[in-house]
Amino acid sequence: MGFTDFVSDSGLTLLNNWIKTRSYIVGYTPSQADVKCFQAIKSSPEAAKYPYAYRWYNHIASFEPEFSSLPGDPSKSHTAYGPESSELAVNPAKAPVAEAEEEEDVDLFGSDDEEEDAEAARIREERLAEYKKKKEGKTKPAAKSIVTLDVKPWDDETDMKALEANVRAIEKEGLVWGASKLIAVGFGIKKLQINLVVEDEKVSLDELQGQIEEDEDHVQSTDVAAMQKL
Repeated sequence: MGFTDFVSDSGLTLLNNWIKTRSYIVGYTPSQADVKCFQAIKSSPEAAKYPYAYRWYNHIASFEPEFSSLPGDPSKSHTAYGPESSELAVNPAKAPVAEAEEEEDVDLFGSDDEEEDAEAARIREERLAEYKKKKEGKTKPAAKSIVTLDVKPWDDETDMKALEANVRAIEKEGLVWGASKLIAVGFGIKKLQINLVVEDEKVSLDELQGQIEEDEDHVQSTDVAAMQKL
């Protein structure tokens, strides 16, 4: 009767049973019979349900670029092949001895599956390595903050130039001093208001303020007047 369809369970079961003892739909090499049956299947058969059809399908897929050059009659439909087909015996036991021996020594489907699995694994590993390399190459920008700091002197007689010089003399990795100005706070006293940019992971504002306040001859206290993330 030949194959009917490869959509229904009965059709795929028929194919699975047919290919169980065969390497190809017809004969011992891929042909147009394999091409027509392959093209009639919409997607790869379920491996668990149709293991032989699944192995055959993936094996034939490897010949897809060569489909047009495979031997056989391309005008025939897949229904021309299968059980009770007039073109071949049900049991291809009359294969040449040499070919039979080769088939005993080499699991055509198994080796193809292994090669495909190895190739898929290789491609996956290459893509993962490439992705990892790209991620490593993209350094995440450091989190920074722009801070306005008030530095208050003891009195109106404090040398504000010396005070600011001592503040700016503090150097840290991730610290950049910016513009500054003096602001009157009353009774002739002026405070230093200075801007700075800090890398959050490298500079602690509490530690920086403590270091500024160590200048006890000039600095009474410090306060964060404003702070904004960059």
